[in-house]
Amino acid sequence: MLLDMDGTLLDLHFDNHFWHEHVPRRYAEARGISFAAAKDQLLARYRDIQGTLEWYCVDHWSRELGLDIALLKEEIDHLIAMHPQVADFLDLLQRAGKRRVLVTNAHQKVLRLKLRRTELGDRLDHVVCAHDLGLPKEDSGFWSRLQCTEVFDPQRTLFVDDNLAVLHSARHYGIAHLLAIRKPDTRQAEQVIDDFPAVSGFSELLPGLRRQLAGY
Repeated sequence: MLLDMDGTLLDLHFDNHFWHEHVPRRYAEARGISFAAAKDQLLARYRDIQGTLEWYCVDHWSRELGLDIALLKEEIDHLIAMHPQVADFLDLLQRAGKRRVLVTNAHQKVLRLKLRRTELGDRLDHVVCAHDLGLPKEDSGFWSRLQCTEVFDPQRTLFVDDNLAVLHSARHYGIAHLLAIRKPDTRQAEQVIDDFPAVSGFSELLPGLRRQLAGY
């Protein structure tokens, strides 16, 4: 099992609120401009590098914006939360003998914060950070590099992610079993997904796992 973190196992509300509300507010205060002006400037800068490793890099944004991004994340870390039924899902995977591997684009500093604030760390067999491999998951070359640290058979692996660009990258590499998350942010509407099998949340997967464990 290859599992994404933000938007998949964790509620994307923290990240959306951070980049769309908290950072613009702190940037506006630092620059002496309006919140609206700060948000317009930042959204344009986000779009310019979205999908690259720099987009996910705390140190990049700290340099670019003149803000301590890691510290700003800690200011609102109470918003970090696991999606409903994720703990049950991961526990059932363990009982089923499945290897649970977190594969994330999150920067190492953010990863440490989120593992500290949640129960994820105790429910994973391995954690792979894209920054350690030098490519984001959106790049098809990422998956070859992943094989060097976590050997897996693409034909016998399920990968779950909320990012459609990442899922397309995984499909291009040859991962046979892909699952999308329709509602990565619990405070926003569901994504419309046509290209991949999709679920709104992990509660939809629990009955099948329980039947499998019961031998039905």
